[in-house]
Amino acid sequence: MRARAVALGGARSAPSPTRPIRSSSSCRRDEGVPLRGVTRLLLPLLLPLLIGGGGCGRVAHIEWESPVERGHPLVGRVWDVAAGAFISEGTLNARLAGSQFVLLGEQHDNPDHHALQAKLVRALIEAGRRPALGFEMLSTDAAPALVRYLARSPKDAAGLGDAVSWTRSGWPEWRFYQPIAQAALDGGAPIVATNLSRAATDAVRRNGLSGLGPSLTTQLRLTEPSPEMRMAMARDIRESHCGQAPEAMLDRMVDIQWARDARMAASLARAGQRDGAVLVAGVEHTRRDRGVPAHLARQAPAARVASVAFLEVDAAATKPPDYAARFAGDALPFDYVWFTPKVDDTDPCEKFKKSLETIGK
Repeated sequence: MRARAVALGGARSAPSPTRPIRSSSSCRRDEGVPLRGVTRLLLPLLLPLLIGGGGCGRVAHIEWESPVERGHPLVGRVWDVAAGAFISEGTLNARLAGSQFVLLGEQHDNPDHHALQAKLVRALIEAGRRPALGFEMLSTDAAPALVRYLARSPKDAAGLGDAVSWTRSGWPEWRFYQPIAQAALDGGAPIVATNLSRAATDAVRRNGLSGLGPSLTTQLRLTEPSPEMRMAMARDIRESHCGQAPEAMLDRMVDIQWARDARMAASLARAGQRDGAVLVAGVEHTRRDRGVPAHLARQAPAARVASVAFLEVDAAATKPPDYAARFAGDALPFDYVWFTPKVDDTDPCEKFKKSLETIGK
């Protein structure tokens, strides 16, 4: 929810399907892997270290499109939250390849987030995986159109947006997401619709979680959020809507987010039975404490789940733990965080206010 409000400020230029990769030069020379004397037998074992930046925690990275804070010390670095340490891109790729479900949390209007998502999907394919790819932006209502399009054009992501009426959805332009979908299609991985249907969303809006009915509630293995979790979710929704969300509607907004995350988790669990699944979603949906991972813990308790958040840096926050405050906690609620530049310096609430004014005209 938080990232959705930010995205309303309008899309920037979309990432191209491929971007030049360059290694960071900030690592000392003696931290790399020496090539002299490396045999053909050892080279495959060392390759992840070579492409991932060795052991210093720096990563090879894209040429950033977002212009703000490119020189920030965290930009391009990947933080392992549990270990409290930076890891290389190669290490991250290996960890994700070993996870059944991979959740990629974005700020919707940041093109670098989408480029990195496409990069990680390609890495999974190159590792031999063929996970289903789901998008928060595609509700199960879009499933028939999605199936029809992919039957006609199984390798062409360009027309997929039109096929599912993306322009009417209110999300940033399809060209932001096209490279991610193309990476999956190039590798022969399926694309699936994941989110709660419009009818089910309306039922929850009117009647709360009971509006889903016993059959869907059972299918989603849905439980009521605890009072503490409900309060925390309401606080986040209030903040992400810059205080503009009517207090009387907050309870239903919490129910809708809770039901959507449960629906997305169930969709991933079903689509991922063969070789796992990847979800592209706003960062709030990918947090481990109460997002899609919390529902996967009930629906697929034996599965390995990895949550990666792409976070824009803040000039005043130069250490990864500093960013936990964004999520009102003592620790970041993700497995990994990949730091990026900012798309702009505009106050998110100013963006949100302007979007409301535009809607009201």
